[in-house]
Amino acid sequence: MRTVPGVATGIAPRVQAGEVKLGWREWGRGDVAVVFIHGNLASKDWIELAAPLFPTGLRVVAIDWRGCGDSDRPKPAADYSNYSMQQHAEDMLAALATLDIGYCHLATHSTGGIIAARMLLMQPQRFGRVFALDPVTPLGMAFNADQIGLFREMMESKELTRKIMATAASSLFEPESMAPHAVPRFREGLAEIQALFDRIIDQTFGVSEGIWIGTPVNLTRERESRELERRMPELRHPHLVVWGEWDGWIPPADLRTMAEAMPDCRLVVVPGIGHSMNLERPALYAGYFGAWFGGLPA
Repeated sequence: MRTVPGVATGIAPRVQAGEVKLGWREWGRGDVAVVFIHGNLASKDWIELAAPLFPTGLRVVAIDWRGCGDSDRPKPAADYSNYSMQQHAEDMLAALATLDIGYCHLATHSTGGIIAARMLLMQPQRFGRVFALDPVTPLGMAFNADQIGLFREMMESKELTRKIMATAASSLFEPESMAPHAVPRFREGLAEIQALFDRIIDQTFGVSEGIWIGTPVNLTRERESRELERRMPELRHPHLVVWGEWDGWIPPADLRTMAEAMPDCRLVVVPGIGHSMNLERPALYAGYFGAWFGGLPA
């Protein structure tokens, strides 16, 4: 691991990003930089099984949001404004500056998609292509009081957290075990993936309240404001949007709206996959990743 100003070396390096330090990892030593922005309740580790399969020539850097993974967990403001999508985007841009990553491409998952949209609008010249897996679109998402209440219940119950998170990787589990009152049960032959999933649940249960509650609150504000929805035509960066047809989290209508509104956006629907191809089928994810980013000029 290279020593970078503002970065602590060690097992879990962290990078200074404004007022906070964010956890980060990297794979590869190539001349083409790709930065991975993870989703809600997640971390940089969600691509670790896919990363060894990425093509040579790429340097892939994954960064934890504030409140997640190995990052600092600032006390949430009363209105969760310090955990807004804009704040996460500003954190990421500050981290890239400290890491001395100039021009790069973006790979996103879920809520990382809307964070990336804000990054692209703030510094469009800094970024090239975007690979968006099951993204929260610039339209945002709407959460009602009952749904936000479910997140509060998850904060208190690791068992409930595991059950809900299983719906984000549904193809990993026996279908009958996903019934409302059942316990999610892995399909056989997934030892490596199962070990990562179990570790991810431990990580998820430890995120900040600014993530548990702040993310749905702030995504709802994005939906209501329609600010990014109106600015979608400005997002001219080439986008490959991949959606698993079993994804019950991201409305396909939002993805179609995004693909129609943005000047260079291709939508691909993948059968037999849920919300998290990077966990459910790491090799397939790496294939899309490599096809989109492999062989690009430095």
